[in-house]
Amino acid sequence: MKVLVVGVGGVGESIAAIAKRRDTTGWLEKMVLADYDRGRAERCAARQSDARFVAEQVDAGDADAVAALAEKHGVDIICNLCAPNFNPPLLQAALKAKTHYLDTAMTLSEPHPTDPMHKCGVKLGDGEYALDPDFKAIGKHALAGFGVEPGMADYLARYAADHYFDEVDEIGIRDGSNLEIPGATGISFGFSIWTTIEECNNPAIVFENGEVHTIEPFAELEKFWLPEGIGEVEVGHVEHEEVIQIAHNADRLKGVKKATFKYALGDEFMQAMEIFRSVNIDKKDKIKVGDCMVAPRDVVAAAAPDPNEIGKKYVGQTAAGTWVRGKKDGLVREVYLYQVADNKECVEKYGTQVVVAQTAFTPVITLELLATGKLGSHPGDPEAGVNNPEAFCADDYVALMAEYEFPGGMLEMESEYKLAKDRDALVAPARGTA
Repeated sequence: MKVLVVGVGGVGESIAAIAKRRDTTGWLEKMVLADYDRGRAERCAARQSDARFVAEQVDAGDADAVAALAEKHGVDIICNLCAPNFNPPLLQAALKAKTHYLDTAMTLSEPHPTDPMHKCGVKLGDGEYALDPDFKAIGKHALAGFGVEPGMADYLARYAADHYFDEVDEIGIRDGSNLEIPGATGISFGFSIWTTIEECNNPAIVFENGEVHTIEPFAELEKFWLPEGIGEVEVGHVEHEEVIQIAHNADRLKGVKKATFKYALGDEFMQAMEIFRSVNIDKKDKIKVGDCMVAPRDVVAAAAPDPNEIGKKYVGQTAAGTWVRGKKDGLVREVYLYQVADNKECVEKYGTQVVVAQTAFTPVITLELLATGKLGSHPGDPEAGVNNPEAFCADDYVALMAEYEFPGGMLEMESEYKLAKDRDALVAPARGTA
């Protein structure tokens, strides 16, 4: 497979490092690393010390230029690792070049003009799903939301529905960490600054009773226990694609009735986002400053420390996962499927910090599955079009997680089902010796 990666920031660099470390089967023929900053692309390619990785310069906002670059190298897929405001031109580039497409975040939302905290305007992904007929017409996949969240969390939602439940009531993505920079004060961004501000200042979303509605960001705070030493965190609603993707694929998830995304940001970070909103520096529309037109959010993103570099100073772990509640054998059951990654390990293995490395492993697994003919090979899997991870059988993906050095785990949470199984385990030996 020949791959064009557009955007060689932290996630793009991680994808290159993970693909090189993992590719023991020869599925990767070439990876073109393209960025607006040619120097950044060249440095990333050089770090791989492998002729399969080549650097190019391209403007992600120029669909014709990206399509021409894809055709120049004869690539099979365009991987969009830019901020989601570049999704529209890169989707068009894939259509023009007649290639597959993959991104880690769907097209952006637009708040409801009069009642944004209760009603949806343009939803996350609306602009992407609209292109489903176009990708079906060229017989190609547009793989939408294939990072960690969205991405891994959605694969795990499908896996849980297929293997652990007869019916699903609620799926909740729950994410948090114990990451800290020793001695540091104030907030730090562990991921794309532009995207983080977008998610944390837009109305959050909930899928319930067949509809998606909005709610105040960080609303309905609750405690959630994260495994492998992280412990209890406080999580609140944030706008995120998983809610939309689960709703879009509810029929593949045992008719799930509710979906939420809650993230542990911490009091200091939530207060900072409220301050951003109050003085309008979260805005992405340009304003006049002296003789220049600038977007306030772009100024913050440019001025704040680079997440890819400051993130290497983190100590600790981050957890991403999917909590599912439903019924199995007539009993209420709750499970949490998750992946925990350690920052020190990621920096040592891939040269990138934990948040971007954890985001990158799912795209590479998905590329391997696509290259080897496994993605879309199961009964009911789509053959083409705009689809999320939930649309595909997740068995092959889950089987590869450990091979990619990002093993998953599962917690059986307190429930009728667990109590029944625990009781059976306790009485079974007595039966056997009677």
